[in-house]
Amino acid sequence: MPAQHCVPRLLAAVLGAALLTMSVDATALSRRDQAAVDAITARMEAAETAYKQALVKMGNADPAGSGEADKALEDMEDVVAACSGQRGCSVPSLLSTYKRLLKLTADIEGSDLLFDELPPGTAGHHITSFAEDVPEAARAAALLDDDGHRFDRMVQYNPAVQEGIRRWLTDMRGALLTSYENYQYMRHLMWPQYERAGLPEALLFGILAKESNGRVHSTSRAGAAGPLQFMYATGKRFGLGDDGTGFDTRYDAYAASEASVSYLNERMRELNGNIELALAAYNGGEGRALRVYQGAGGKGFWDADVYAQFPPETRDYVPMVIAAAWLFLHPDEYGLTLPKVDPKPVQLRLEQPASIYQLTICLGNRGVREGYMRALRNYNPRYQADDRLPAGTILQATTRIAGLYKRQCIRGPRADMARELVASEPGRAIR
Repeated sequence: MPAQHCVPRLLAAVLGAALLTMSVDATALSRRDQAAVDAITARMEAAETAYKQALVKMGNADPAGSGEADKALEDMEDVVAACSGQRGCSVPSLLSTYKRLLKLTADIEGSDLLFDELPPGTAGHHITSFAEDVPEAARAAALLDDDGHRFDRMVQYNPAVQEGIRRWLTDMRGALLTSYENYQYMRHLMWPQYERAGLPEALLFGILAKESNGRVHSTSRAGAAGPLQFMYATGKRFGLGDDGTGFDTRYDAYAASEASVSYLNERMRELNGNIELALAAYNGGEGRALRVYQGAGGKGFWDADVYAQFPPETRDYVPMVIAAAWLFLHPDEYGLTLPKVDPKPVQLRLEQPASIYQLTICLGNRGVREGYMRALRNYNPRYQADDRLPAGTILQATTRIAGLYKRQCIRGPRADMARELVASEPGRAIR
């Protein structure tokens, strides 16, 4: 069971336990009861240790880590259930352990525990312990603290945003759902940077949806590139560009989100924390946004004197980003069913030469309407889809992709068909 799904079941167990513990008197425990409480405490400590060890495994890209983390959380649920029926056992104490572990990964960079336990060289960009279930668990813990909708209080909900919501829900609904699906695969790469900086996740999703629909190889006619569409000069200011191998890191989801955080924080400092003006700068130019803001005496984006000084593209861009972010936070209110994906990341070692095109064919599209090409491309931006990758190449993938690869892409009729299709030469059809 994914870690985030344990939360409501555990909370239900806690509510039931609370009713039971209210009737327990304060008399001293018998030896038998005390021994039972000690055993329950030991079980909780063992589950806590197992969970931390699982995080370390995920940090080393060990695919077993995610399953072990889920099992540890389920063990904790069982412990709480046992505690609820045991005289003298404190359910709130056990719940505090559970919540502490969920929050453990909310800021991995500041977590001494994780960095002390990880082997040297596994920190930074290559940490994959932010597996999808870990940020989801951190999100669940955040919801318990009732801070999940801070974005709502940081922006204005007005008719322009409503029009944006209407567009996302009608002609652009498919694009919004595709953006959400693509984002879920990249969330462990992008969201931690925003979280550490105190920027709302909804803002990240809104920008991603409007800029690229979550396609890391997206490039505009003007030269903006990557999932968050950085122009070359702007990207270079924030550490993006050629990494020395010929690869442009604007196409890297992790690097792009890190640069986006730096860019937005810089704009927010200049523009008095106004998200709308920061977004206007993101689209219409930071120089223009600052001049308009200062010339208008610090008025907000929706003030007529400010709004009129931005080009039509920017006046459209700002409410569309906010509308996408709003729907990210309030899907149920608008009858929006967001796609379910299984994005737990793992490393996949090719046992035979193959291209991403070839893998896309043999993997099929089980569980995903449009197949896995976009996920593979987003995870592995250095490779073109038709590059023939040698055996032994390590690709970033998901547990589902890795499983399908083992079953369908190494040998058998599906594997043979995929190899034949990508090797076909149209010119040979002409006599």
